[in-house]
Amino acid sequence: MKKTLPLVLAAALSLSLVGCSGTAAQPTASQSEPSAGVVETQAPASITITSLNGAKEEVELEVPYNPQRIAILDMAALDILDALGVGDRVVGTADTSLDYLQSYITEDIANLGTIKEADLEAVMAAEPDVIFIGGRLATSYDALREIAPVVYLATDTDLGVVESVRKNASTIASLFGLESKVEELMAGFDRRIETLQTFADGKTAIVGMVTSGSYNVLGNDGRCSIIGREIGFENIGINANLDTSTHGNEASFEFIVDKAPDYLFVMDRDAAIGTEGAKLAQDVMENELVMGTDAYKNGHVVYLAHPAVWYTAEGGITALDQMLQDLESALLG
Repeated sequence: MKKTLPLVLAAALSLSLVGCSGTAAQPTASQSEPSAGVVETQAPASITITSLNGAKEEVELEVPYNPQRIAILDMAALDILDALGVGDRVVGTADTSLDYLQSYITEDIANLGTIKEADLEAVMAAEPDVIFIGGRLATSYDALREIAPVVYLATDTDLGVVESVRKNASTIASLFGLESKVEELMAGFDRRIETLQTFADGKTAIVGMVTSGSYNVLGNDGRCSIIGREIGFENIGINANLDTSTHGNEASFEFIVDKAPDYLFVMDRDAAIGTEGAKLAQDVMENELVMGTDAYKNGHVVYLAHPAVWYTAEGGITALDQMLQDLESALLG
C-alpha cells in the first residue's frame, strides 16, 4: 500500500496538469458560469450590418467577420480603416491624391481604378473578402457584389457629418470587434464643433466651390454642409428647395454682391481632383466684384485649405479633423 499510494498520486497529478494545459481552449463548466465573471466565446464567421444598396436604400448585409482581404473604392472608408489600425488588410485601393493615405498607393497594393470607375478585373484579381464603395460607384454595386459583399456607407446630411462619421466608423469597427476604439478616435470633435458654433452664431455665409472657372453655390444638403448645418452659419446662398448635393448651382458674382454675406467659403474642386490647366480658386474669386464686398474687405473669404479632403474623403475620421482644422485656422486664428 505504501508503494501504491505514490503511484496513484502521480497519476492524479499528471491528469491535473493535462487538464490545466487545455483550460484556455476548453473551459470547464464552472469557468463558463456567469458567477465566474468570464465567459469565453468563439468569434463568429460573419456578422450582419446595415449598409446601402445600389439604389441607396438601407439593407441588411452579411459580411465576413474580421476580414483579411479588403478592397477599397471609397476614401472615407479607407480613412476609417487606417484610423482603426487595420489598414494592413487592404489588398487593393482606388487611386487617391490625399497625402495622409499615400502609404496605400504602392506596388504591393493593387490599383483598383478610381472612386468613380472601378477596374472590375483588378477587383476580382485581388480576391477580397469585402469591398467598400462610396456614392460615386452606386451604379456599379450589383457588378461588384458578384465578387464579394459590398459595404456602401454615406454621409447623411440630416444626421450631420460628425454623427455620420461616428455611425459609419462604428459599423466598420464592428467587422473587427473594435467598436470600443471609435469613441477614442472621435474624442474632442463635439467640443470643437461647439467652439465653432459660438463663433458662427448670428453670421451669414455663402458656401460654394470653384469649378471650371465658375463659382457654384452649395446648400446644406451635400458637400460642405457642415458649415451651415452643424457649425451654424446662416447659409444665404441657395434656395433650400434646390438640390445642390453634387456640384452645386452656378452663381454669378453679382449674386454674391447682392446677397452680401458676412463670410464667403470657397472649396477648390479643380485643385481637389487635379484638373490640368485650371485657374486657382483664388484667381477666380478675386475679381473686381468680389473684392468690393465687405466679406473680402474684412478678410472673410475662406479658402478651404484641404480641398481634396472636403471633396473626396468627407466622412473619414482624419478627414473630419482636417476639415475642422481648415475652419479653425481661418475663423479662430
